[in-house]
Amino acid sequence: MEETKKFLLSQEISAPEIGIILGTGLGKLIDHIQIEKTIPYEKIPHFPLSTVESHSGNLVYGTLEGKKVMVMQGRFHLYEGYSFQEITYPVRVMKSLGVNTLLLSNAAGALNTDFKKAEIMLLDDHINLQGGSPLIGKNHDELGPRFPDMAEPYTLELNKKMKRIAQEKGIQLHEGVYVAVAGPQLETRAEYRFLHRIGADAVGMSTAPEATVAVHAGMQCCAVSVLTDECDPDHLEKVNIADILAAAAQAEPNMIELFKGLVKEI
Repeated sequence: MEETKKFLLSQEISAPEIGIILGTGLGKLIDHIQIEKTIPYEKIPHFPLSTVESHSGNLVYGTLEGKKVMVMQGRFHLYEGYSFQEITYPVRVMKSLGVNTLLLSNAAGALNTDFKKAEIMLLDDHINLQGGSPLIGKNHDELGPRFPDMAEPYTLELNKKMKRIAQEKGIQLHEGVYVAVAGPQLETRAEYRFLHRIGADAVGMSTAPEATVAVHAGMQCCAVSVLTDECDPDHLEKVNIADILAAAAQAEPNMIELFKGLVKEI
């Protein structure tokens, strides 16, 4: 981490206030940033590489709504073969550089049949079914406590602001529980039934590890899911990555407005 931090400081990335991780098909927030530096992941010491086609794989530093932001244009996933520690490494690097607020986005399937494709869900809570935790192993006390409390994985005050911003801008914003699974395959009909019955409103393959590390590090956290398909097991239609990206693109302008509004108020 010290080597990564030293490299980024040498690239004049200093005093970022807000970290942002952009999910599948959700990279256009970058167009709204006054960019000062773009660094491909492969040039950053000890950084994993994004192997998913729809994730650009750049670290972007600049100004958004008057705030210094550090943005991951593409994230890492368990299904790419990375460990939980590798997936969340950038969050710890952000914290070491001074980031105290983390904003997350992802593409997810709607389990709640009241939610529709191309709508947005604000995460109130999550269920981790990925089979592990980024906090397993030796705890480094300088990074956070051994047993962090997870009663509020997504900062209530930020969620209140996000809901108010959505109302002011006339954007429909659902609120619900996100369940994280390993992937990369989409779920079976029986799995969709199970996930909804245990209390999940949307399902995806990310976000929970990063949010867990953010809580561990004492950061504020806020996350949204762009709903890219409807996971009604009784009326299930086949989807492919092209469909998912198209739905993400349809919802992305609203997600950008929500993120810009929240950044402005932080």
